[in-house]
Amino acid sequence: MRTILLVDDEQRMLDLIELFLIPHGFRCIKETSGQKAIEILNQKKISLVLLDIMMPEIDGWEVCRKIREFSEVPIIMLTARSDKIDLVKGLDTGADDYITKPFDEGELVARVNALLRRLPDDESKAEKIIYGNFELDKETYSLHYNDSKVQLTLKEFYIVEALISRPRKTFTREQLLHAAWEYDTYTDIRTVDSHIRNLREKLKTAGFPIEEFLLTVWGIGYKWN
Repeated sequence: MRTILLVDDEQRMLDLIELFLIPHGFRCIKETSGQKAIEILNQKKISLVLLDIMMPEIDGWEVCRKIREFSEVPIIMLTARSDKIDLVKGLDTGADDYITKPFDEGELVARVNALLRRLPDDESKAEKIIYGNFELDKETYSLHYNDSKVQLTLKEFYIVEALISRPRKTFTREQLLHAAWEYDTYTDIRTVDSHIRNLREKLKTAGFPIEEFLLTVWGIGYKWN
């Protein structure tokens, strides 16, 4: 799963962007400080940065310059201004792309995907997601628990991937629907409940202690504990 660093001094904007990206399989780290964002980039593997320009203390242009001193991570600048001078300045400081607020989900996701497609092939190789004694194999689409293994259907895999990548986060049915199906799907939202029910039965039959981990949050959705 690709990790995107979101940098904006407005928490509301960070939450909105995260809401846009999670259904498309991205993990988000949110930060309101440019300096702290730079520190995170020095500590964690980040696939892409979404960076607001107008921030206090250190603006986005300066943050971009500092990032380029040590990293070639793709950077998309975000701004409420549409002046061409801002566009040129952003690109001159090392940004890869530029989005003017307000933007819609489709534009944001398309630009993120376009940049990520340019990364070297080894960035997109299959990997394993490990949480406790659970291991989700993205190459074989299987879930392992200790010495036990269960083969998942594609939809089950996408649902588990979303949940286990963000343990303890409550996902709405809409978010899981978007994670497992195309965003503009007309699939009935109750389909998520059917897949969760089948998934629980399959894992329980295989001896997985699933009742302790795949939990229902009544009136909202599901989470991986």
